[in-house]
Amino acid sequence: MPNQLTGAANLHQRARQILGEACSRVGLDSTGAELLRLRSNAVFKLREPIIARVATAPTAAERLPTVLAVTRWLADRGFPTVQPADEITDQPLSVDGATVTFWRYIPTTPDPATTADLGRLLRRLHASPMPLFPLRALKDPLAGIRTTVQHQPGVLTHDDQAWLSRRITVLTDAWQSLPFHEPPTLLHGDAWIDNLLRHRDGHVVLGDWDSVAAGPREWDLIHSYHGERRFGLSPTDVNDFAAAYGYDLRGWDGYETLMQIRDLYAIGIHVRNAPGDPFSRRELTRRLTSLRKGDARKRWHMGDS
Repeated sequence: MPNQLTGAANLHQRARQILGEACSRVGLDSTGAELLRLRSNAVFKLREPIIARVATAPTAAERLPTVLAVTRWLADRGFPTVQPADEITDQPLSVDGATVTFWRYIPTTPDPATTADLGRLLRRLHASPMPLFPLRALKDPLAGIRTTVQHQPGVLTHDDQAWLSRRITVLTDAWQSLPFHEPPTLLHGDAWIDNLLRHRDGHVVLGDWDSVAAGPREWDLIHSYHGERRFGLSPTDVNDFAAAYGYDLRGWDGYETLMQIRDLYAIGIHVRNAPGDPFSRRELTRRLTSLRKGDARKRWHMGDS
């Protein structure tokens, strides 16, 4: 079984080892690489103006060629996206169970991007035509957590595992009946404000396309509303997002059901990481407890504060 990067310390150490191997293969220097983000991926800034992303999800090797293709296609159409470092022709690289990609560095300003910025970019993205190459279809957003719950013995109590399995079944059936707008559109898949970068010249760029897919626009929109319920966005943030997008999801008939699906989806990363990550173990308990109590407003956390 490939080594999994779980736990903050283990992830950082293993990711640096993988980064070093990947860089040596393509003639880059990983010495002094700066860690920028450590979540499901490890993101590094090299001495050169290049970003390296070390992805550890089981589906990364399959998905990342499409991610590279989509971002190239969008950039060619003038959409403000992060772009692959195409001088590196061998990517994505498979290294010791992880998948590594290289991207052009974007010099940023301290001024944060806003939910209004996100709304404008998503409106533009969803109005784009579909690319001619195949995209993953978002038909079952809970497939990942279903597999995780079934294959993580020792992480969940028997009672929690049984409850999650039942809940996944109920909400998977509910997803199939949601009144989505047709036809499917090009989705970012993880359309969260933290995936925006503000360039030094002021324009905003959308990054982290690992979950790109074809599917209902509501999946991209729900992230910001979920952020207000769980991750500290304000009502003003959500109102600004809706105004910029030109549509308020709160008036849609499937809103509450989709919010519950998003809640359950957000458990998966912590079930996967709990064996080696103390934060994920704590956060998994927090999230599961609130879900089982029916507490739809309990604050959740992205990382240790």
